[in-house]
Amino acid sequence: MFPERLTQGYSSFLAGSLSQERERYQDLAENGQHPEIMVIGCGDSRVAPEIIFNARPGEMFVIRNIADIVPPSEADPDTSFHGTSAAIEFGVNALQVKHIVVLGHASCGGVAAFANNAAPLTKRDFIGKWMSQIKPVAERVGPQDGDRQTWIRNLEWGVIEYSLDNLMTFPAVRDAVDKGELMLHGAYFGIATGLLFIRDPLTGRFQPCALP
Repeated sequence: MFPERLTQGYSSFLAGSLSQERERYQDLAENGQHPEIMVIGCGDSRVAPEIIFNARPGEMFVIRNIADIVPPSEADPDTSFHGTSAAIEFGVNALQVKHIVVLGHASCGGVAAFANNAAPLTKRDFIGKWMSQIKPVAERVGPQDGDRQTWIRNLEWGVIEYSLDNLMTFPAVRDAVDKGELMLHGAYFGIATGLLFIRDPLTGRFQPCALP
């Protein structure tokens, strides 16, 4: 049986958002999507980019995976499937977005699984293999020395920087950045506090978002 929570939510959507945005949805259906912003975020149910940024339909192209990781571009794409890479390629080449935001967050389960060397959830250990990408991040941050919460946060921030670096390995991304047609951004959301931190591209430090 289809979850009742979803049918109730859909009913509210019909009476609320869809009714209020009817013309916008019609335009999106007829003319396609033209978002200027791509957000690469975590699949964590507590960190929905559309909610955090109060986005209207068609405003953001969102990619979500475990721990907001961008893998490096590979010369031979035939070795495996690349969902995140395919979405990046579509957003940059087809949609021609003007901004890409890597959105990390506090209390990230993927980062915690890596930090705690958690037991595999399956024999295939998809999560473990995926999170093994951040081994160089952990090496850069170094072993825990003092407060564990600070160490975990530094890992979470490091993953954002790692993903930003990997974005530049995609030829289309690098070309658009070099031409001034695309900007890359790092951001970090505090679930408990609701605070958003923005990464300074010059210093690499995360500072509270300056509100208009």
